Amino acid sequence: MSPLVHDISVVVPVYRGADTLVDLVGQLVELGDNRLTPNGAAYRVVEVLLVFDWGPDGSEEVIRALSEQYDTVRPVWLMRNAGQHAATAAGIASSGGMWVVTMDEDGQHRPDQIERLLDAALSDELHLVYGVATDGVPHPRWRNATSAGAKWVAKVLCGSSLDMFTSFRLLEGTRARSACAYVGSRTFLDVALTWTIGRVGSTEVATGAEGRAGSGYRLSTLMSHFWTLVLSSGTRPLRILSLLGLVAAMGGVLAAVVVAYQKVRHGYDTQGWASVFIALTVVGGAILFAIGVMAEYIGATLRMVQGRPAFVIGEDPRVTWHDAE
Repeated sequence: MSPLVHDISVVVPVYRGADTLVDLVGQLVELGDNRLTPNGAAYRVVEVLLVFDWGPDGSEEVIRALSEQYDTVRPVWLMRNAGQHAATAAGIASSGGMWVVTMDEDGQHRPDQIERLLDAALSDELHLVYGVATDGVPHPRWRNATSAGAKWVAKVLCGSSLDMFTSFRLLEGTRARSACAYVGSRTFLDVALTWTIGRVGSTEVATGAEGRAGSGYRLSTLMSHFWTLVLSSGTRPLRILSLLGLVAAMGGVLAAVVVAYQKVRHGYDTQGWASVFIALTVVGGAILFAIGVMAEYIGATLRMVQGRPAFVIGEDPRVTWHDAE
């Protein structure tokens, strides 16, 4: 019997890829012939899905040219800008490989490191493997620090291994496509993957330099991603707020007992409207914050009940406009 060849679909969400896609796709296409990983597993890249997310730099023209040049390149045309997570989910849902690899468009993720992800998955029988940079991520220190903080929050809120997540992933195809079938609006992809994927791990990979100047993410965008992570994590934040409220209430009761004891035993005068005002302000702020979090959950639930999709796949917009004329 011939050895099993692991077919891999590669998903690349494209927003600002006009300057980097040609080189990236060229390297991926070279992996179309059967190759062996360092541990001896046979693999090949059978398709490269470029998900057009309506970026501002003319990436759609590059996608069209690459799909005409290479048979293994498949464009996935979204009908509107959906964001990186939704675009990645759209590509995964459109894939057909035994394994699915997701990677960024900017050249930071190296195609030759895919074999390391596959070896880690096969050796440890994992369904999802994250590629963790050995030489650090080439971003400003403030962004790396906030990213590490967000991953810690994800682990606390979700109680899982989400502290290792990156956008360079290898996923078992069937489980990945099943998870993406349930990704709704404002759902953090890595949280959704935990719904169907059981065994998760990571491995160290080498990274390349970004092939473009500056990041496509603004601070407001990163904060939006973080808030999506919090809302996607389930009801644990509400439980944390409830616990904090209980602790605050017990502390208030204890403080009241101490003040009453001082008054009865020592005739302590409890004047001080300022302290009362501060207490009301702190408690009122905590209540408003809790209400705001609950309102966000209600809003997220409403969007899911309304059936708003995270992404909608259509046709090449140039073909659509041409037909309309």
